[in-house]
Amino acid sequence: MNSARGFTLLELVLVIIITGVMAAAIAVFFKPAVDAYFDARRRAELSDMADTALRRIGREVRRAVPNSIRVPGDQCFELAPTKSGGLFRRETDIVNANANPLDSTGPDSAFDVLSPLAAAPVAGDFVVIGNQNVGDVYSGATRGMVAGWSSPPAPGGAPVGVGRITLAAATQFPAGYDGGRFQIVDGNEPAVFYVCRNAGEANGNGTGELLRLVRAFDATYPVACPAAGGVRLASRVASCRFVYDPNQGATQQSGFVWMHIELLSGGERVALAHGMHVSNVP
Repeated sequence: MNSARGFTLLELVLVIIITGVMAAAIAVFFKPAVDAYFDARRRAELSDMADTALRRIGREVRRAVPNSIRVPGDQCFELAPTKSGGLFRRETDIVNANANPLDSTGPDSAFDVLSPLAAAPVAGDFVVIGNQNVGDVYSGATRGMVAGWSSPPAPGGAPVGVGRITLAAATQFPAGYDGGRFQIVDGNEPAVFYVCRNAGEANGNGTGELLRLVRAFDATYPVACPAAGGVRLASRVASCRFVYDPNQGATQQSGFVWMHIELLSGGERVALAHGMHVSNVP
């Protein structure tokens, strides 16, 4: 008869003990490396989220209507973003017929545009001209609603401009403004609030959000940050702060926005700061 083959109970117990010792040794040496990998991954995700949000805000700050930033507190600020802008005709063309300059001495309903536009205005957009004071664009003192955009009329044609903006109603723009520039504000996004809401910490995670909130023009200067609504740009916000100085430098033509945001996830913390100059020349 053949003898039985297999493991004895003692051999099996020894194998289990040796395997356990090896597994414990591997865990001791490899767990910190695995934890470090996931920590680095969390930091990278937080850094990317914060950097993307701040750069998005920075782009809109740089192309905002001059003197349109309003700051009710260090947790939010408001601006009027533009989608394009250019130069308008200030004087009648003495060579080509049918030129239409902007008349700022009284209400005017149309004017020629002399420079190419990044995006042509459409009905419902707003034209802003000569915005010197913070509240003017919100109250309507420096803006008019667009009714349409058309090619220069014959026989003047291209020599009188690249196009003509017609307003929905005759609008009185600031008299005496000689800068010759205008901005186009998207009628679907006339005013934008950036809000840091519910910032704080709990269980190793940030509890707040950074939001972008679109709203209509409001002539009343905001005294508090909006309490509801908005599209999320960043989550797990532990803290944030917005600072705006409209008179950074020697003149009132150079403002500065400074932003700081801190994100926290799983005990990993990332803090980023971003600053940008603001041109307040209408």
